[in-house]
Amino acid sequence: MAEAWIRLLGPPRIESPGANPVQPRGRKAWAVLTYLALQAVGTGRSRTASLLFPDAADPLGALRWNLSELRRTLVGVTMAGDPLKLEMQPAWRCDAVEAVGSPGGPGLDPRRLDGQLLEGLSFADCPVFDSWLADQRYRLDNCVQALLYDAALAALSAEAPDEAAELAQLALHRDPFHADCNTVLVKALVALGDHQRAKEHVAKCSELYRQELGLPLPAEVRRALSTAAPADPGMPATSATVQSYIDAGNASLLAGAVDRGLDQLRLAVVMAQRSTDRHLIAESLVMLSGALIHQAGGRGAEVADFLHRALSAEGPDGASRTVAAAYRELGYLSVQRGVPDRAAGWLGRAMLAAEGFPDEQARIFGIQGMLASDTAYYEDAVTALKESGRLAKAIKNRRQQAFSRALLGRVQLLQGDVGAAALSLDRALDWVAAEHWTAFEPFVAGLRGETFLAAGQLEDAAEMIDRSWVLADLAGDHCYMALAAGAEARLFLTHGDLVAAEHWVQRGLEPKPWYLWYSARLLDVAVEVALETGSPRASELVGKLDRLAGRSGMREFVVRAKSHRAALGDKTAAQTVSWLANEINSPALTAFLARRQGG
Repeated sequence: MAEAWIRLLGPPRIESPGANPVQPRGRKAWAVLTYLALQAVGTGRSRTASLLFPDAADPLGALRWNLSELRRTLVGVTMAGDPLKLEMQPAWRCDAVEAVGSPGGPGLDPRRLDGQLLEGLSFADCPVFDSWLADQRYRLDNCVQALLYDAALAALSAEAPDEAAELAQLALHRDPFHADCNTVLVKALVALGDHQRAKEHVAKCSELYRQELGLPLPAEVRRALSTAAPADPGMPATSATVQSYIDAGNASLLAGAVDRGLDQLRLAVVMAQRSTDRHLIAESLVMLSGALIHQAGGRGAEVADFLHRALSAEGPDGASRTVAAAYRELGYLSVQRGVPDRAAGWLGRAMLAAEGFPDEQARIFGIQGMLASDTAYYEDAVTALKESGRLAKAIKNRRQQAFSRALLGRVQLLQGDVGAAALSLDRALDWVAAEHWTAFEPFVAGLRGETFLAAGQLEDAAEMIDRSWVLADLAGDHCYMALAAGAEARLFLTHGDLVAAEHWVQRGLEPKPWYLWYSARLLDVAVEVALETGSPRASELVGKLDRLAGRSGMREFVVRAKSHRAALGDKTAAQTVSWLANEINSPALTAFLARRQGG
């Protein structure tokens, strides 16, 4: 049976091969369809009616009429129940649903995902829906960008550099400053043997960065010109020799000799690629990728390329520790890049591949908990992090226990359960000390400092937050520096020292964190400081926070951004705040909004 498409990206329309299908009448019908399509678990009828028909004499009646209109034109698509849920029979597909769905959906071609969500339609008469739509447009744009990037990487790993170049160019039309997409394009051109064009692109990109941003070209884009590999050690490429290099690399990393460890793991990859053992190639690539991500701050196209090549070598399906790890790391990168829909898909695949491997399952649950926390699904975060901790305890993995317990402490702090957060973070600090895990300590110490701050213990807060900053600064970790700087700003804001608070905000904004949640949290406190000081930059900072949070699905920061806009006099934002906040279970957020409204 021929597929029919609900196209919500670009001018909305229904497409059916060889036919001229009847189209829904009226922009409100399209608004209802879009809202239901992007509510995977359904939504209440009354809530939907009040959102889309706020001025109607009978909002539920208006909703029923539009549902009837949609059912008339979409035979095979059901919209029923309370909560209302949209369900499509197999002959139907929807571009927006697939864009936010699992990676690599069947037949999903990101080249067809073009245009803005409900392009050309506006809803000034529904200000809350209009605000929701603006955030969803940011979200879908981010998803499509990520789909093009991932597809380009997959084509590169499948030795289809011409397709990789095409996909990377499409992504760059959307965002010419996307360093990772520029890197993939250069790699693809080099793989095609078109070195001159690759050099020209690097030069053009360098000039663009200089003229438009006043910044140097990211180093990884220029490095993509090089095809040099580490010198082959000349040993036989056997499973034993490759494993020996992997073991040596891991030992060097544990001893703190990061550069030496990375060199040894790169040699393991070189040797594995000389062998015919595809599993060995995949394992060595995943081990190198993990080391680059967690020991050297690698977040760019080089690491993602290694992971896609590992999946290509091992085969993407079936239970496999190596496949599970590759999917997990892709999910982790997507979490940090602020693409939660893609992250959820990668992590779902990771869990399927991790069947029978409790150590890998513990890691995956930990990242799923991080993702749920970032997007303010706090109950889901608690469930995932507790399960991660349970599995880690069973296999005696104290580092994983520390990681999961620290993230649990973060969730508890964000929800306002300061006592529980303090207990969780103190336990995590004990495990960090026992493991001599200095690299992770700034994260835990910074959060523990914020629990002291929330409890009014300012001296203890200052001591712990200062320690977090020093350790993060010495390590050069941009993420933890942003976390600590934000905590310092909150501390001085509490003291009423606005000059010092502003100093720490600026200091935190200088390094660019890889993990965008830290950027959002820092921007949030930057806005609070700007509002207190009456800075003219307040509106600019709110705009940055609103766009970042909307693109990245950080629901609590979306609410806080709207609240900041309301404080600046935006009446539409004031209406939106309570609507969005009702979907988030956080006593701390509720208390913040109550104080803001009272103020």
